[in-house]
Amino acid sequence: MSELFLKAVEQRRTVRVVEKDSPISDERIIEVVSRVVKHSPTAFNSQSSTVAILFGEQHDTFWQMTKDILKSNVSREQFELTEKKLNGFQSGYGTVLFFDDEEITNAYEKEKPKFKGKFTAWSEQSSGMQQVAVWTALEQEGLAASIQHYNPIVDEKMKEKWDIPIKWRLIAQMPFGIAAENPVEKSFLPIEERVKVFR
Repeated sequence: MSELFLKAVEQRRTVRVVEKDSPISDERIIEVVSRVVKHSPTAFNSQSSTVAILFGEQHDTFWQMTKDILKSNVSREQFELTEKKLNGFQSGYGTVLFFDDEEITNAYEKEKPKFKGKFTAWSEQSSGMQQVAVWTALEQEGLAASIQHYNPIVDEKMKEKWDIPIKWRLIAQMPFGIAAENPVEKSFLPIEERVKVFR
């Protein structure tokens, strides 16, 4: 049974140019993401990992907003390269925004002083687990995706536009859709250098 899971992990790949189409309904995407959010582990079961899902015009608006912000913050030469990349995300079907609810994280930090300074790192780990689980699940449904990090430059306008709680800290963005390019090639270090076994 674990072989199916391992195959799914192996098939999850980075695709940075996606098309505005989906083999599954919006409702199915929401269900998949919601199940991952519900069941992904968090430190002390704090459930501080949160998401927002943008479809259609909302998705387009997010990436156009990102382009507009970057255009006024980088050189023309830098922006030309960046815009091409952003176009590949904007051409997709939707975006999952991953957050940590800092109100929850900070409350646990206060309640458990012997773990002071640990909860932010743990919230990042929780979000990372959530991201790879959503990514893998969407891949199994026939969607391609990538993880991007345009925070914190987009945070203020994004929260204002979608009325995102002020305490939700943006961690990553996942544009998704039908693959419009081959997955990014991966190379691997010898696994013996990364996995040590002691018997």
